[in-house]
Amino acid sequence: MELRREQRPAVQNIAVAEEPKPVTSREMKDILYEAQLLIEEMQRRHREHKLSYYKPHPKQEIFHKCEKRNRWALGGNRTGKTEVGAVEAVWFARGNHPYKEINKPTDGWVVSLTNEVQRDVAQQKVLSYLDPAWIKGVKMREGRADDPDHGVIDFILVESIHGGNSVIGFKSCDQGRERFQGTSKDWIWFDEEPPKEIYDECVMRTLDCEGHIWGTMTPLKGLTWVYDSIYLNENDDPEVWYIAMSWEDNPYLSKKEVERLTLTLSDEELEARKHGRFVALSGLVYKEFKEEIHVIDPFPVPREWQDTISIDPGMDAPLSAHFYAVDHDGNVFVVGEHYRAGWNILQHMKAIEQLAFELDWKRDIRGHLSCIMDAAADQHSLQNERSVAEIFRECGMNVNTNVNKSKWAGIQTVKKYLECQPHYDEQRWPHGKPKLFIFSCCTAMIKEIKAYRWKETPNGGKEEPVKKNDHAMDDLRYYIMSKPDGTHPVNEFTNELLEHKKRLAKRLRKQRRYM
Repeated sequence: MELRREQRPAVQNIAVAEEPKPVTSREMKDILYEAQLLIEEMQRRHREHKLSYYKPHPKQEIFHKCEKRNRWALGGNRTGKTEVGAVEAVWFARGNHPYKEINKPTDGWVVSLTNEVQRDVAQQKVLSYLDPAWIKGVKMREGRADDPDHGVIDFILVESIHGGNSVIGFKSCDQGRERFQGTSKDWIWFDEEPPKEIYDECVMRTLDCEGHIWGTMTPLKGLTWVYDSIYLNENDDPEVWYIAMSWEDNPYLSKKEVERLTLTLSDEELEARKHGRFVALSGLVYKEFKEEIHVIDPFPVPREWQDTISIDPGMDAPLSAHFYAVDHDGNVFVVGEHYRAGWNILQHMKAIEQLAFELDWKRDIRGHLSCIMDAAADQHSLQNERSVAEIFRECGMNVNTNVNKSKWAGIQTVKKYLECQPHYDEQRWPHGKPKLFIFSCCTAMIKEIKAYRWKETPNGGKEEPVKKNDHAMDDLRYYIMSKPDGTHPVNEFTNELLEHKKRLAKRLRKQRRYM
């Protein structure tokens, strides 16, 4: 049927797109000129307002957020460690630190090794993050104030957002310790490792005002005072903290550049320049240990994970006792620590009992704790009629001295547990997952494992670890050798019940025999 006129769909007018007009050469020149102006303006803003564009990578952000007053970034070359030092200096001078409260103008130092290093590295970094409008004055040691980039600066006056001017002073270690004496400082930044006497002098400068110290360095000099005082924190200073930065942490480094640099370095140089790790001349025993992976925050340990205590006894030397747990996947956790020298066994036992109470640690049917211990603890001395193990047993500790003391095999097994293996969850474990974790409260074990190293063995002699500060390493080795296959621990409470039933059955059989 034919539709009436009013029922027929109206034909819409469809606009036909016109062909674009070709761009003339004059118009193309204008477009390119405007684009070039835009690029130059963006470059100027980035250059003069660089701090506004600063986006720290994750490790840099952790450094900035850290609340400790003595912070160190131990990093390889081109890991971004110098950037964090310079940005901290400018934030303190301006008074606009995003993670710290600064309510007045500050007075601080940037400390370099030499004048030349100051001029070429730290000074350039600081100037690059300072907006020219913030600079209210420059005093030079060498060169002209109107051209500070090519001279050596003595200090810069920087406008503070709290009114007045802050001072960014520059010092070099080759000036000598005397030049670091004088008034107190609100902050000091060490660009690379300074001599110990200059570091000590600078600590005194920040003492009365509770000032901040931070250092950025590549550990190329071996096991220096920084290794002892910062990395190992031998004095247990609660304000000392460090973070390690490697090439993988810097997202702005290309993979090709990383591969190229890797091929040019020896293994020891690679440890320092790529990962920012200290390299002992004789070599670390547990190179697999990475504090950022193996050390974890404490958490409540399920009762079914709790395994046993491992003790390396000592009287004058420290007694090392650690509480060990194993999850259902065979992962080992060091969850508690008692480490003390100069105590008698009763004092040690009291401290271990208190720690077990705090951890809600499992006990046998009689309420006794259990431990494994060096077989030497069974030996009697001329001075004591009872052995160390016997005294512990009398104090209520179930002691098992049947441990495998093979040092070489034990070290290799511990290394296997520390080794990171590929994991299906690559986002959470990008570098692989180990089978050994240490709670951050176990500070003595962490110190020892970082310092445990091989003796120098000339003429290809047998490798032996240095026999010094190794008590926690011994009790760790005893425990790991008791679980070489990573199996889940047997429930000792159940074992105790079975043994009790066996004793009752044996007694019942004897009674029946004489009935």
